[in-house]
Amino acid sequence: TRGNRRLESLLAAANADRRLHGWWYMQQVNADRRDMSDHSWVHIQIVVNIALRLFRLLNRAGVEPAMVSQHEMKPRDAEVVIAAACLFHDTGMSIHRTDHEQYSLFLAADRLPQLLESSYDDPELTVVTSEALHAVIGHRRAGEPITVEAGIVRVADALDMASGRSRIPFETRRPNIHSISAAAIDGVTIEPGEERAVRIEIEMNNSSGLFQVDELLATKLRGSGIEEHIEVVAEIDAEHEKRLVPVFRI
Repeated sequence: TRGNRRLESLLAAANADRRLHGWWYMQQVNADRRDMSDHSWVHIQIVVNIALRLFRLLNRAGVEPAMVSQHEMKPRDAEVVIAAACLFHDTGMSIHRTDHEQYSLFLAADRLPQLLESSYDDPELTVVTSEALHAVIGHRRAGEPITVEAGIVRVADALDMASGRSRIPFETRRPNIHSISAAAIDGVTIEPGEERAVRIEIEMNNSSGLFQVDELLATKLRGSGIEEHIEVVAEIDAEHEKRLVPVFRI
């Protein structure tokens, strides 16, 4: 939180909110039912941290969030918007995977103001909530994010791509292209870039990881509004590719 009192307050409220925890639990239950990669609170924690990392690097390079450029608030308020959206972006999966981003909206609209009320009064409370809701719906493939904050949430969600996300499908012996390609990603590093604000380095042990990079990350990065500030480099650092699945039968 780096001393951001409003962000600290939001995260403390989220940590104490048993209903939010229930949604996180149920979104993973429905992910398990469809043999999907991890969508639990572990995914939420990773996405929050990635999103804040991206924002701080972009902001350091002079990229202004909507909370500053349009609402005359502070970069720290943009951090609250980003974290809030990350906390709720997949809660709709507690209802159904299909159109889960839309279901996340009415869950977040109902609960998020309560998590923010100790830090904001109206109209600022409604501004922060509205921008967070825009970032929630903007994280889908065709979400058309129109703020820096929403673009960051969209890209951060796609950057949770390392091998840990494939744990459940592999444990149940039902691997698919998502789990196999995630298992091919050894690590993701997010650092300041030389030519662009952010450089993302992706270490792969197998070329199947390109599915994560090209089909998932590139799709989310394009149209995010922050793609011009981000450089992505993916490499296979191995003389021989790792064999992930010996046999695949249909």
